[in-house]
Amino acid sequence: MSRAFVRESDVPQLPELPPQISPLPPGAKNYLTPAGEARLKAELGKLHDVERPRLVAAPADDIDAKRELQVLDQRIRYLRESLRTAEVVTPTEGPADIVRFGATVTVREPEGTETAYRIVGVDEIDLDRNWVSWLSPIARALMNARVGDRVPLKAPRGVKELEVLRISYEP
Repeated sequence: MSRAFVRESDVPQLPELPPQISPLPPGAKNYLTPAGEARLKAELGKLHDVERPRLVAAPADDIDAKRELQVLDQRIRYLRESLRTAEVVTPTEGPADIVRFGATVTVREPEGTETAYRIVGVDEIDLDRNWVSWLSPIARALMNARVGDRVPLKAPRGVKELEVLRISYEP
């Protein structure tokens, strides 16, 4: 049936999605590494240039495509706003002797295990790779530390001490 012969009230309407809220606390800067900015731009490009046209071309009565388009448009708005407000922080030049944003820090845990954490922006977090937000408790504990420093980390089971073993930055 042609859409010209369908009343607007007969077409199911999707409820508005709540806005996707930034994980940043009010007033906090939206720091990104250069690689993080590139990943967000690539995702935005793919969503806008590939995924969105595919969903827009779906039949008008395909409610699943409409819902997917709604979620996709929300993600596009979020990425645009994140990139608009981003402050891209390039790694410091010179010796990597102090922990700053963008650093990969290898620490020795109290049990003796070594773990490497990378301090990144809130939109770059990847816990599978130990990429933690600069706002996270572990990143806050490590900031401004130097190799050999022992830093206290408040954990749910009490305070534990981490020893900074190595600091490096991606070029």
